[in-house]
Amino acid sequence: MTIHTTATATSALAQDLAAHTGRFTDKSFDWNAFPSNAGFDDLARAQMRYIGAGGSPKVGDTTTLKPDHFTLSLIHKEPGKYAACHSHEIEESFLIIDGVLVVGWEKDGEVVEVKLGAKDMILNAREIGHGFRNDGVTPVLMSISVDVGKPLPPVYHYHPKEHPAELARSFGAAPGKTLPFDRNGSHPLQKLMAQYVVRHNELPTIWERAGFTRKVYVGEGGIEHDTCRKEMLGIPSRVGIKPIVRDVEDAYLVLEGSLTVGWEDNGETVEVELGPRDLVKTPAGRRHWFRNNSAAHATVWSVIGSAEADGIVYEAA
Repeated sequence: MTIHTTATATSALAQDLAAHTGRFTDKSFDWNAFPSNAGFDDLARAQMRYIGAGGSPKVGDTTTLKPDHFTLSLIHKEPGKYAACHSHEIEESFLIIDGVLVVGWEKDGEVVEVKLGAKDMILNAREIGHGFRNDGVTPVLMSISVDVGKPLPPVYHYHPKEHPAELARSFGAAPGKTLPFDRNGSHPLQKLMAQYVVRHNELPTIWERAGFTRKVYVGEGGIEHDTCRKEMLGIPSRVGIKPIVRDVEDAYLVLEGSLTVGWEDNGETVEVELGPRDLVKTPAGRRHWFRNNSAAHATVWSVIGSAEADGIVYEAA
């Protein structure tokens, strides 16, 4: 199936698609996104907001897309920096794009730490203290999604404002109280974290009959939870799908390559091409599709605003 763009660049549909597109080159990293970090150089990190504000209080940013069931932003963390241990009332996922990140979970003064590499993810559990640290020599770039449109402010457990810097940096663990991540570990916190860490290379690859692959991070086949589905799509050159419709919003963030996303409304169609770090959020009820028009493979991070399977069958375009 070949879909031809029929909308003009000034049509209402084209303007709506443009308004739901976040361009990496149109955005800037905000080094003051988290006021609680002010005055603490070791906590420095920058946020680029695409959907909602995430854990930042900057909910009035007019350059970001309105959130429904989830937020999505990029976080840049320099070597040697860390984020103080805190918790949320809802799940929050970290997907590593570049670099290696140490994530620590704390409970009762004990901490379990896991190292995450490119395309690995952790879904931070509700009310569990967690922090992260860049112990490497290269910056970390990651995508953070909070699984609610407007999360409550984070609750800090070990912040250098109130605790010794050494304790804050270790996420609240005194010497000898840090355990490594171990899927077969006997400590309750190791067992809990094992349910929330996703290794890209351990996930099964699902080949859709439309000719692309899916790796399910959160949802049936991955971490089964009650908030949002999260998947990594691998889309070969010249592969695309026929239009689909969801009852909730979804978002496509291109990690590698390029992707063309199209919308349809009352017989009118419009498309936009995305490059690396570009995003399109499609509202609930909108007919849409994607296609890789480039000669290179595309890798795409997909977030869907419901945990429930929607029964969509992907058909080749």
